[in-house]
Amino acid sequence: MSRITNQLNRSKLSVSQLASAFDAIGDAEKAAEKAAYMKNRFEFFGIVAKDRRAAASAMASVARVATAGDIFAFARACWDLPQREFHYTGADLLGWNVAKLEPSHLEDLKYLIATNSWWDTVDALASWSVGGLVANHPDLASKMDDWVLSDNMWIARTAILHQLRYKADTDAERLFRYVEMRAPDTEFFIRKALGWALREYAKTDPGAVRAFVAAHEAALSGLTKREALKNVGGP
Repeated sequence: MSRITNQLNRSKLSVSQLASAFDAIGDAEKAAEKAAYMKNRFEFFGIVAKDRRAAASAMASVARVATAGDIFAFARACWDLPQREFHYTGADLLGWNVAKLEPSHLEDLKYLIATNSWWDTVDALASWSVGGLVANHPDLASKMDDWVLSDNMWIARTAILHQLRYKADTDAERLFRYVEMRAPDTEFFIRKALGWALREYAKTDPGAVRAFVAAHEAALSGLTKREALKNVGGP
């Protein structure tokens, strides 16, 4: 841990400073509500997103001039703490600074996705950090082909969702292939992700999504189909 602490001291990305800021505005009642909503998987300070980001603004400013290594060190240190607001802040700083990330950082992101995993941090890392990194380094798309087959549902969900923000740049063939590959899965978070990815692409090409769902009617779960066609209707 000393190496990480030394990195953070150099970059002035301070977990202890962030903790003090969160402590000052935490709300015990909201913390209990948030913990219950997340099925008591995590502790919370009880801070809404707007206030959390305002409290972390000093760290966000430092991150803009910090190295990718220092930002990852900060995110890892945040991930080691129990309160979910730390995890959210680490994910925010990575997503906001995705242009600094190199292909070697994909494994660092994979660690965060597979640690303290739940949909809230996984989806942020998938759509912003992993998605941005793959967009900037297209050769990494082949890694997503491996991830989508993972037995870890959060790694697989990340691969399914990594193009969520691509719009017209979406590789539709890859998206549809992933949906076909994981369609037999009975896991709620996979079925939901398949539908969400299709629904998002439907904003760009609704006809393609309607045609795909119609052609795979029997293979897709009801949840996936409902999500996919939520805003575009049937064929």
